Amino acid sequence: VAVIEIATGDVLSSASSPGFEPNQFVFGISSKNWSALLNDPYRPLSNKTVAGVYPPGSTYKMIVALAALEKGVIDGAESVFCNGRYQLGESYFHCWRRGGHGHLGLREALSQSCDVYFYEIARRVGIDAISDMARRLGVGVRPELPVPAVSEGLAPTKDWKRASYDQSWQVGDTLNAGIGQGYVLASPMQLAVMTARIASGRAVAPRLIRGQGGRPLPDPEAPALEVNATHLRMVREGMWSVMNGARGTARKSRIYADGVEFAGKTGTSQVRRITAAERAAGVFRNEDLPWNRRDHALFVGYAPYDAPRYAVATVVEHGGGGSSTAAPIARDVIMRALWNGEPPLSAYPPGEREAE
Repeated sequence: VAVIEIATGDVLSSASSPGFEPNQFVFGISSKNWSALLNDPYRPLSNKTVAGVYPPGSTYKMIVALAALEKGVIDGAESVFCNGRYQLGESYFHCWRRGGHGHLGLREALSQSCDVYFYEIARRVGIDAISDMARRLGVGVRPELPVPAVSEGLAPTKDWKRASYDQSWQVGDTLNAGIGQGYVLASPMQLAVMTARIASGRAVAPRLIRGQGGRPLPDPEAPALEVNATHLRMVREGMWSVMNGARGTARKSRIYADGVEFAGKTGTSQVRRITAAERAAGVFRNEDLPWNRRDHALFVGYAPYDAPRYAVATVVEHGGGGSSTAAPIARDVIMRALWNGEPPLSAYPPGEREAE
């Protein structure tokens, strides 16, 4: 989990789980304990918030939308028809909703996380424009933080693939990137930065050091993103609908307190390829798979919607669905920030208000 104060960029939370007992290292850790830490599949020694990189899944769709809007290939009003899959030559790229979503505009496509919509607009705008927007929003750029092993992530381009694999970029690569899969990689901290920039329209940068030499440092003034304000508003409205719309994918994790609305985006990223045979027979449920073959669960969001103060990003490794696993965690974390402690029970969904 990463939480950023949007006005200053201050990192309020950078939490990685599981952790380890640092006292083991004070007088020299035993070879047995060191081996156990190194070989633990849950990687407790890794600061996953800044060093871990993951396919961002559908949390990347705001980047694709903004790239398409800025290039003029969509206007937000045009609808795309989703019948559950997108054909490219003899190949099919599937939507998470097998029966499709029907006709959707941008707001509904973000709210319901329609993959076919984003396949289509990604194909129109192209990978280089998408990755340029990603870097403007902080994905594929190393955050300047005074901690070791901060990852750069990856916003791929045609030149990058040629240099890395000696292969040409394919349209199918663009479609995969359009839903945050394929070569795209981002850390939770980068996703929090991305969300803070979308919420504010400014190039918010994460900050860990607030003072130096016993004196506070002045709060930074983040420069404008130079992204069309109308386009940012349209994407924010889609993120609002994710949480508060009748068919939003994270509606169950909205904040119920009066005057405090949460905007966000769910994401579920695959770590394995689903074959045609498996689709025909029925896709395996995450709980029926080994832990390391289950999808990653992701969520990004900010609150309050009308006066953004905090941005949050949550990644649950192999946690399954973003809406069911990551969104409730992000909701609970950001409410702690908003209320500076324990939020009132009225902020929770009615079914979760009974005190434990």
